[in-house]
This record gives sequence, structure tokens and C-alpha cells, in this order.
Amino acid sequence: MNCGSFSTARSTSSSSTRKTCVSRLSSLSSLPPTERTQRETTLQSKRATVEAWLAREASTLQKYRLDLSEQHQKTLAVLRKQQTLILDEELIQWKRRQQLAGNGGPHEGGLDILQSWCEKLADLIWTNRQQIRRCEHLTQQLPLPGPMEDLLSKLNSDITDIISALVTSTFIIEKQPPQVLRTQTKFAATVRLLVGGKLNVHMNPPQVKAVIVSEQQAKALLKNESTHSESSGEILNNNCVMEYHQATGTLSAHFRNMSLKRIKRSDRRGAESVTEEKFTVLFESQFSIGGNELVFHVKTLSLPVVVIVHGSQDNNATATVLWDNAFAEPGRVPFIVPDKVLWTQLCEALDMKYKAEMHSERGLSEDNLVFLAQKAFTSTSNNPEEYRNMTISWAQFNRESLPGRNFTFWQWFDGVMELMKKHLKPHWNDGAILGFVNKQQAQDMLMSKPNGTFLLRFSDSEIGGITIAWVAENPNKAANPEDDPNKRLHKYICERLVWNLLPYTTKDFSIRSLADRISDLNHLLFLFPDRPKDEVFAKYYTPPLSKAVDGYVKPQIKQVVPEFTTPNPEPSGTTSTFMDQTTSPSVVHANNFAAYPSMGDTMLDAEADFDLEDTMDVARHVEELLCRPMANQWSSQQS
Repeated sequence: MNCGSFSTARSTSSSSTRKTCVSRLSSLSSLPPTERTQRETTLQSKRATVEAWLAREASTLQKYRLDLSEQHQKTLAVLRKQQTLILDEELIQWKRRQQLAGNGGPHEGGLDILQSWCEKLADLIWTNRQQIRRCEHLTQQLPLPGPMEDLLSKLNSDITDIISALVTSTFIIEKQPPQVLRTQTKFAATVRLLVGGKLNVHMNPPQVKAVIVSEQQAKALLKNESTHSESSGEILNNNCVMEYHQATGTLSAHFRNMSLKRIKRSDRRGAESVTEEKFTVLFESQFSIGGNELVFHVKTLSLPVVVIVHGSQDNNATATVLWDNAFAEPGRVPFIVPDKVLWTQLCEALDMKYKAEMHSERGLSEDNLVFLAQKAFTSTSNNPEEYRNMTISWAQFNRESLPGRNFTFWQWFDGVMELMKKHLKPHWNDGAILGFVNKQQAQDMLMSKPNGTFLLRFSDSEIGGITIAWVAENPNKAANPEDDPNKRLHKYICERLVWNLLPYTTKDFSIRSLADRISDLNHLLFLFPDRPKDEVFAKYYTPPLSKAVDGYVKPQIKQVVPEFTTPNPEPSGTTSTFMDQTTSPSVVHANNFAAYPSMGDTMLDAEADFDLEDTMDVARHVEELLCRPMANQWSSQQS
């Protein structure tokens, strides 16, 4: 730049000298011929010298200008390379992490670092643009023949394209709207301009508008086809002004109370359901930089959104979102995803989702994934290698029901996750729930264990169900003593079976927890393989009920399996029953009798010996009742 200014100054001085020579030549006509000829020769010689000097200076200036132009071209190449690295690699990777976070992947992070890179890049690009504009101005002041004007024009166009790409690409969605979006429900989103602070966009804060568009409309937008004012629904509270936060240096717009009032659906293709139809939220804004020198109309699309109107559609909508987030390719046409993927790819997505729902690093083991493969492919193979190169289609995942069931593979898996995250998360994280075990596997595992050994597995037949399987003797079937060849074992030889309790669902656990239910069942002794149940579950037992308040105590619900009900002596000597309801001593009256002793009254003492005194009291009480007239008994009960 300095070279250009210096050359311009020298050229201006030489031009003045040349004009002086021309002026003197024109004044020679008044001189005598001899003197005139002599002076003409001298002046023409000086004129030739000046013109030669001017030509050299012009050539030098042109060389400086071309050199400067070449340096600008090299600088632009470096800026393009750096911008490609930031926008096409780092920013795209950040967006990919953001999409996987929708499936439970690690938080995307790193946006502040990206912003610092983008701001430094914007500063360099803007400085170079100003230099190119200054060169154009100097060239206009002293035009020289040659390609400079075209070169500078192209440089200006190129640098403008670079800064335009930077500005439009860094208008991003920092917080995505929910990907399963229910109508008439509030939702939030945040958009951010990573170079807004550096380019002083906040000096005239722009407004951002949000509209919902269909998949077809999104495709048209990316092709730059006109879709002005087109939308597929109505979003309330969809305008927001971008605010600059001085402390963080961020320029962003926070949509806090948006609500989808209505949605307009397109004609569905073939077997596609409403929960497979994808929309996107379009955020757009307009602002200028450099004193209105450059005006930008920026747009950005959210991740695919599935719109539902009822909670029952949530699990199928989540399946669409999970498949899209897991298998979308960068730079795709909205919102194309493969119809089939490798089973191992789906395993990664399911494991990521499961760990996120459980808030645990304990994900799906290889045995768990083999169980899921058996369910998905209706297979009996236990070899994980057999499934490694198999593919699973979207239809197998969540369109076609499992054989003999009225639900899909995903619906079963999603039901398991819902049950676990609502009620059983601690037990999964403790390793107490095997879960992904079928009925035959449970039988094989338990038959080699002592009676009372149990495990917890997910129900095959019910969505969101979990059952207890345990090994025990059959209380309803005893073999003949003659079947004992040694005649020495015991009075009867009992048949050993693996029993499966009717599956529990989230409704059951909202009444009584899994730990308390296991505590109630006295025939359950060891959690597979050999852990005493209290060692595993005692910390989750509900504390004993407090003493009576104002003459009342709460009834306690306990679970029993009739065939396996056995008394479980408690420290007080009382016997547990299906519904324990002990009368408070403060409300017992001397004239208040019952025809039978309450179930809480013990016939055995704490050592399980026969208590004669209590038995005689009961006998006398019954005898007294039998001797009374029926009317008196009725009136006594009513009092």
C-alpha cells in the first residue's frame, strides 16, 4: 500500500515537469528562427527524457500494483483454506456432535472456542477487504493501462464472497428446538451469530423470525428456490431481537415461549405414518455491516422435527428422530437417511441412547446386544459374529411388528427404557438387573443354583414389563417316596421348577417399589448368581411406618405369591400378611370385640413356641360370644 502511494507522488511530480516542457515549446514561436531551433532541440530532448522517466515510473508502479495484487491473491487463498478448516470441518463436526447429543451423545461443547476462531478470521478478512478497497480507490485516482482494474474487481468480489460465507455459515442454532414437538406446547430455542460482536452487528440489533417448514420446502430453500412466506404451520411468539452479551461477547436471540399452534401435513407416501413425517424450524434474519456497505439475509434450519398431537405418538416419533440423528450424512438433501444400516451401527445408537436415559456408563453389553439381535432378526444364535455384517431396515426397526406380537422392536426397547428411567435406574446402575434375558436362558441359568435364587428380566410379551424368575420346589406337586432309591433323603422328593412372576409395569411400581416387593417375597433369597437379596436391595427398602398419629396408622400394602406364602417373623412377633393393618392401642375399647382374632394377633411367640395362655384367652372369648343371644352380639358389634 505504501509503495502505491509513493509511486503516485513521484508520478505527479514528473507530470508537472512534462507540462512545463510543453508550455515552453509552445512559446518558441515568438523567437528568431535560429534561437527557436536551438531551444526546440533542447526542450524536445528534455521532453523525451521526462517521458522516458515517466514510462519507467508507470511501469514500476504497475509492477508494485501487480505484486500487491498477487500478495492479496495469496492471502485470500490462505484465508479460504483457514475458513474451510473452521467452517467445513470444525463447525460441521460441532453440528454433528449436536445432532448425536439428541440421541444421548456427549454434549457438543467448544462453541466459545469456535467463536474466537471465527472472530479472528472475520477480523483478517475485513482488514484485507479494506486494503483491496483502498487499492481500487488509488487505481481510480491514477489509472494506468493494464489488467489492474479487472484484477482488483475480482479480488473485491472474492473477498466479499469469503466474508459472506463466513457470516451466513456462522448464523447457527445454539439450542435446538425439541425434535419431538407437540402442538399447543411451549418450547424454546436459541440462535447465535458467531461473528456478530466482531462485525458490530449489535450496533443495529437484527430481528430473527422462526417458521416451521416441511421437508420439501427445506429442499427448495437449499436450492435457493423462492419460498417466500411459505410455511407448514403457525408458530406463536416466533419473533425475537438478537442481544449482545458484553460479558461473554456473544450475539444471540433466545426464543423462550414459542408454541406450535397448528401444523399442515403433506400427503404421505405408502406406509409412512404421521410420526415419520419430518419438518424443520427455519430461523431467518437480515442485517448489514460496514455502514450498510454489505447487507446479509441469513437463514438456518433446525434438526428434523416430528410433530405430534398426543403423547401416545411419542415413542414412534422418537424412533424417527433417533434413526435420523444416528445415520444422517453431513451435507445431505433434507432429510434423506439410509433405509438400511449395519446392525453394529444401530447397536452404537441404542447403546448411546440407553446410557443417556440411565445416566450411567453401564450401557448394553455384548450379551445384551446378542439378545436384541435375536429379537430383531428372530434368531436363536448366541454368536455375536453372526450379526456383525447383518443389516437392519427401518421397517424391521419400527414399522413391522415382531413375530407373534402387536408391537415393533423399537416400541419394546423404548418401553424398557421408560420403565428403567422412571423406576429402576439405581438397580440397573448397581448391576442388580440382568434384564436382557429370555425365559429359556433364565431357566438354564437358575436350575443350577440353590432354591430361592432369582433374577430380574424384561418381559418378552409386554411393553415396559419386568418379571422375577426364581428357582424353587413345586409346592403343588410331590413325588412318591419310592422314587428315592436310598430311602434316606426326606419324606417327599419335590420337583424343582423355574417360576416367572406376572410382569410388573410402571403402574405397579408407582404403588410399591421393586425393592419392597422383593423384600415381601420371603421365598426370594439370593440374587443371581449368589448375592443375598438384602445385601443388594436393603438400602432401597421403605423405612417402617411411624407410630400412630391422632389415633390412626396407615395400612401397609405387601405383596404375596399364594403358593409361596410363608410367615416372616418380625422383631415384634407379628406375622406379615397381604394387607397389614394393626389397630392402634389408643383406640381399643374394653367392650369392643370381634368374632375372630385379628391376623396381627400372634398364636406363636417370638421363638415359635405354642402360647397356651393366649390360646385359652381366645377360647374363652369365643365361648362367651357363642353363649350370647344373636341380637346382643349385633348390638355389641355396632357399638
